[in-house]
Amino acid sequence: MAEYRKKEAREWAREKMKGVANVIIPSYSHDLRRLNERGIRHDVRREIELGFWGALLVSETAITVEEYGDFVTWAADEARGRLRLIHHAAFNTLDENIRAVQLAERNGCELILLSYPSNFYPETGEEIYDYTKAFCEATNLGVILFPVPLWGFERIHPAGMPPAIIRKMVDDIPNIVCIKAEGGMPTIGGFVETWLTLSDKVVVTFPIESEALPLATLVPMQFIGTSNSEYYGPTVPRLFNMIRDGQKEKAMELYWNYHPARMANEQLFASTKGAHFIHRMAWKYQAWLQGFNGGPLRHPTMRLHEPQMKSLRAALVASKLDPTPLPDREYWIGRNPE
Repeated sequence: MAEYRKKEAREWAREKMKGVANVIIPSYSHDLRRLNERGIRHDVRREIELGFWGALLVSETAITVEEYGDFVTWAADEARGRLRLIHHAAFNTLDENIRAVQLAERNGCELILLSYPSNFYPETGEEIYDYTKAFCEATNLGVILFPVPLWGFERIHPAGMPPAIIRKMVDDIPNIVCIKAEGGMPTIGGFVETWLTLSDKVVVTFPIESEALPLATLVPMQFIGTSNSEYYGPTVPRLFNMIRDGQKEKAMELYWNYHPARMANEQLFASTKGAHFIHRMAWKYQAWLQGFNGGPLRHPTMRLHEPQMKSLRAALVASKLDPTPLPDREYWIGRNPE
């Protein structure tokens, strides 16, 4: 259960959402018939070791609602308040998402990242508003609104979600506590407009460290999330803390030290843009390079080929970010095989 009531969600977020949140992709048994509890608990511990404030418990990996409930339960038990858990509302329908979020709320999540189903085809901003409001009314948890080109809403407005609709949602829906402002990507226009108009009402963030860290030197950003920041080990939480402590020039000096890894990550993004779907297999491999569990994922999943693995590993070496010396074949087994 969350430590705040619904009407207190924004106040809680303003006070508590201070740090970096990345992701935990669920681990599975070798036969892919069940979740791998040891692998999941391992990843929660690794998150805490690296200094992350929170983690998104990813649901876009052919996980059932019931399995997701176990995923949350084990993660919350392992975290014991040391890591904030964010529910990933990315199931198939509104009804399924409501069922999943109510389970996640009971089992230990404290926030929600709101996605939109692949079969959701709104033609007006009001339809986006209606879906969002219906979902938010079904939970007491604080919701992170997520304008991003993944949803295909650009047919309605160049920024995806119309800015006027975003403002209306913030005005009308009290448990929207944060905006992960990626509208208009690859530009930062969506973030800038959202910051100018809504940062006095809700937490506004940009999740991708290449832009988020420099932006945080210019505006008082209190939270970065959620993205695959674990690829850089403890670096992003450390630099963000430095910026928030006033060491902005030193943080930017260190920012350039791992630019090879950043560019390899950007190349990975570029290779998946046409799919409008995040390469979770690659993200799990990136995490494995930094000590996370790894292991197989269920279909459907994007495939990870050797040139991609070599590029991601070599970039960490060039950035002096110490990837695991284990051979890549071990990724497919995982550190805690079941």
